[in-house]
Amino acid sequence: MSDIAEHPDDLPDFGPQTRLVARLAGALPDALLEGPTPCPDYAVRHLLGHIVALTAAFADAGRKRLGPTTDTDPSSTLPDVGPDWREQLPRALDELAEVWRDPAAWTGATRAGGVDLTGDIAGVVALNELVVHGWDLARSTGQEYAPDAASLAVSHALVSATATEPPNERGTLFGPPVPVREEAPLLERLVALSGRDPSWRPRP
Repeated sequence: MSDIAEHPDDLPDFGPQTRLVARLAGALPDALLEGPTPCPDYAVRHLLGHIVALTAAFADAGRKRLGPTTDTDPSSTLPDVGPDWREQLPRALDELAEVWRDPAAWTGATRAGGVDLTGDIAGVVALNELVVHGWDLARSTGQEYAPDAASLAVSHALVSATATEPPNERGTLFGPPVPVREEAPLLERLVALSGRDPSWRPRP
């Protein structure tokens, strides 16, 4: 992936996934903000707060604008949404997609979550975060979820590459893989590889 910026026509496009996440968030009633998610420590409001924060962090990572947004470990605090999140999140998602359309975002060194990364790896990690947390948000709020094929393929390639690593080398991005049938759809396999139960649903 080191030469990704040399082939701008092949750059992953964040647009379909950022628009999908924005639609999911926009359709979410306030009554569900306190509901559970597949992330054990997060209610829906915390999941949304995490998405807001990671969107800002990876936009800055793409610009190489390093500082508080890129240097903070996301597990250090419990995220939450602010009063203007419904206006803030769609704008931030659009901005994220625009930043990563620039081939320069995919080159050089950067940082996200307090971790030093190359630009190409940061871009793939950012897109994966949107795909996996998009599933979290959809499943938590009873919405249909169908990420675009290209984003799903990028995300699955990243997560599957870590699936055989020992737990202490997988880092904190993913939990232990959950077994699923070999013929399961790609999205279901991705969710399972990320440490989530594909059959998870909030209890009535």
